[in-house]
Amino acid sequence: MSEKINLVCLPFAGGNRYSYRPLFNESSAIFNVVTLEYPGRGTRIFEELTADINKLVNDLFEQMKPVLSKGDYALYGHSLGGLLTYLLVLKIRENNYKSPRHVFITGASGPSAPSRQTKKFHLYPHKEFIDEVIVLGGMPDEILQDSAMMEFLEPILRNDFKVSETYVHQAAEPLNIPFTVITGIDEDLTAEDVLLWQNESIPAVDFKQLDGNHFFIMEHRDFIINAIAEKLTNN
Repeated sequence: MSEKINLVCLPFAGGNRYSYRPLFNESSAIFNVVTLEYPGRGTRIFEELTADINKLVNDLFEQMKPVLSKGDYALYGHSLGGLLTYLLVLKIRENNYKSPRHVFITGASGPSAPSRQTKKFHLYPHKEFIDEVIVLGGMPDEILQDSAMMEFLEPILRNDFKVSETYVHQAAEPLNIPFTVITGIDEDLTAEDVLLWQNESIPAVDFKQLDGNHFFIMEHRDFIINAIAEKLTNN
């Protein structure tokens, strides 16, 4: 049997290395799940948060090095994780490491989408900010109703929203890597912004849409897992 491919996952805003456990809650015959960790949460809770996207990408690149020294790998990111996945792949190329076999993006507009900078949720007052978090979904009711937990999570969420909302795109040569981009029909994303992912990839991007809001991935677990496995098997 051939060796499994490492699927390196980058968390969404407010997430940590455990956030994808509900999605990848069973082992796959095709891939191993390796989730990276941003500073200031999860296993790195005692480190300072940073909204400096260049520092984050450098940090992620250092975490990637053990994977880069092994066999084939792929990358997956949802929402903020999708943007950071793209920037991480650029960093990997810049340092002349082997490219990922495939890049999977969910719940994210293309890096060059102008709408990224029109959203300023990280500056919203407390109530309006929490209301926006509720609209996005993905947060269990028991956490939303736990004032202490929300007080703990709010700075992390604000930090991560700031990373995305203050990102300034710099055009780069397209990547010669296949991309699969999946979004939810009810997400606050325009088709035009999502299709901008094609500007970043030489091969034709495989665009898919599924029912659901921003966290549609948790409602379509089998589809996501099967899509990843199929792409990694056929590439």
